[in-house]
Amino acid sequence: MIAGDVATPRQNNLLHYRRMADGHPYYQFGLELKPSWTERTVLEMMVERCGVDPDPAHLYGDDTIDPDITIDTLEAMGDRIGLAARRRESVVLATGHPSTMGPLYQDVARALAAAGCRLLTPAAGWTYEIETGYGGADLRRIVYAEPGVAMLEDTHGRTHHTHDSQPMEAMLRALTDSASTGSPEAKPDIWPDLAIADHGWAGAAGQAGIDTVGFADCNDPALFAGAAEGKIDVAVPLDDGVAPHHYAPLTAYILARAGLRPGG
Repeated sequence: MIAGDVATPRQNNLLHYRRMADGHPYYQFGLELKPSWTERTVLEMMVERCGVDPDPAHLYGDDTIDPDITIDTLEAMGDRIGLAARRRESVVLATGHPSTMGPLYQDVARALAAAGCRLLTPAAGWTYEIETGYGGADLRRIVYAEPGVAMLEDTHGRTHHTHDSQPMEAMLRALTDSASTGSPEAKPDIWPDLAIADHGWAGAAGQAGIDTVGFADCNDPALFAGAAEGKIDVAVPLDDGVAPHHYAPLTAYILARAGLRPGG
């Protein structure tokens, strides 16, 4: 269910490709992408980098993700995570899919912490307002799942899915505001060497020039476009909405490639 024939509707994919090409901010994930993208070139890029059905006449039904591309990019992700572990880098982890992919991020975070990496947790408790249906509004708050995975929750303590880039942007501002560099052009004292993320969390990190490896579904073209433009280091295509336990073999594969053991 993670790759191959996936449950993501083709019509949803094509809608997102069109909106990304049109420059809709919600579908750009915080990336400043080139204005030359068209619906056709986005589809061609997604065929190459994700493995969706190349037939432009395929308008409805399910779509595909090429498992070979998933494996190749997982290996690239594992290599970069392994480098971070060997260097004991500062790492930020964040997910817009806490209910499905949260445990994957937590397992990677534990392994990196055990290897001596510093897990950054800036802007904990930062809130912003989102629009809800029928003209309503709600608050979202940055929280960190143990041992340091950023996600959003509402005022009732429920975690939420998000595409937004504002939370990662707030995290990076918090790091910048705490800097003692004395120069607005200088990098803060504490700054991520690596971001492991998805959706707008990954897009904003990549846009800020941070090495970024991320996961993206076949209806999330912006991260793949960011990889094509050199702003995202690795974009792993997968269905990001399956039950958490299905990602356990994938998590083990990443950690083995990185030379890390689960839980350290």
